[in-house]
Amino acid sequence: MKIIQPRVGYRYNSDTMMLYGFICEEGLKGSVLEVGCGCGVLGLLLKRDFEAIDLDMLDMQEVNIKIAKQNADENGLKASFITADFANFECQKRYDFVISNPPYYHDGAKKSENEHIKISRYSEFLPLEKLIKSVNSIMKPSGVFVFCYDAKRLSEILTLLKMYKFNPTRIKFVYPKANKEASLVIIEAKKNSKALVKILPPIFILEGERYTKEASEIFTRAGTFSQSCEI
Repeated sequence: MKIIQPRVGYRYNSDTMMLYGFICEEGLKGSVLEVGCGCGVLGLLLKRDFEAIDLDMLDMQEVNIKIAKQNADENGLKASFITADFANFECQKRYDFVISNPPYYHDGAKKSENEHIKISRYSEFLPLEKLIKSVNSIMKPSGVFVFCYDAKRLSEILTLLKMYKFNPTRIKFVYPKANKEASLVIIEAKKNSKALVKILPPIFILEGERYTKEASEIFTRAGTFSQSCEI
């Protein structure tokens, strides 16, 4: 799948691909909202693979919505697009699924001078509690929230999910290499659920200087290639 993305600015990475692979394990159905869609790669891959979904894609940066629309047209995929700050987002529609690779770099991290990158990466532009609170407000009673976040903030994530009546049902940790700490956690959380959580086998991105078999399979399934554009 051809994906247009900024030559200079935020570009999707392995976090998005690992989230894509995680979602594909269980699939999607019904109404789906992607929060922070960027160039649209995650939502459009899922629309390609699960074509019956009703997909809405949201981002606070107009340039991202413009590029995501281009990518949808380029690949012949149907979606609706919303330019909005999700922290203050209100709508009448209720969703079966909300998916997101949100900005999760913490406030103390050194910030890029590039405004597009800064907004896409740093949690001050969509704080974790505001993200979960807004998801709760637009979710159907038994809806599912699937997202990735900084693994070091797991305690905070679980506390906030419980506060807003989400129960984690699947958790997977992502490691850069086998001898490194987990850098990412991917979580499926269901609203008003009492199911026990499944801690899934971890995924390692690299073995030496090469992608692991599991990571390579996800990249192959995605089958993306990029074309750069100016913003």
